[in-house]
Amino acid sequence: MMKLLLRLSRAVDWLNERIGHLVYWLVLAAVLISSANAMSRYVLNKTSNGWLEMQWYLFAAIFLLCSGYTLLHNEHIRIDVVAQRFSRRTQIWIDIFGTVFFMLPMTIFIMVLGWFMFKESYMVHEVSPDPGGLLRWPVKLLVPVGFFLLTLQGLSELVKRIAFLKGLIPDPLEKHVEAALEMVQDKVGEGTK
Repeated sequence: MMKLLLRLSRAVDWLNERIGHLVYWLVLAAVLISSANAMSRYVLNKTSNGWLEMQWYLFAAIFLLCSGYTLLHNEHIRIDVVAQRFSRRTQIWIDIFGTVFFMLPMTIFIMVLGWFMFKESYMVHEVSPDPGGLLRWPVKLLVPVGFFLLTLQGLSELVKRIAFLKGLIPDPLEKHVEAALEMVQDKVGEGTK
């Protein structure tokens, strides 16, 4: 059973990794739109609420769609003042407890509420009340989708931590440090050749 769960965990990791890399392009789009809008405002003395809302939509997409990617790479905010003093196994148990009793209930709750918010917006074809504003339902769809990806990644991390405690895989958090060190060592090695 654990082998199947680890395969599913790898599939979730792959999905969030790919989505994270695709969302990189949204950062570029947000910068270009923001720059064009600022130039238009200061050079041509023209602006558009649609462009401002598009920036907001892109920021929402970046933040929400990359939440699972951020958890995958253990780059989310942690306050380890106390936990860092414990053994690795105790830290893993703290992660499991936090995931089961705090993260997953919260992400599922927000995902469900977000779905109803999106559905209502879609049914009435909600549009921004500002002149030249955009449809609101597409950005509202990002809430349940983003929290779905975060929920999947939370389940993946839970599986990896349980597998680590059973001795089936190495520490799931160490791989990111090792991969980063390998990249730095490769870059340093290229520079000395």
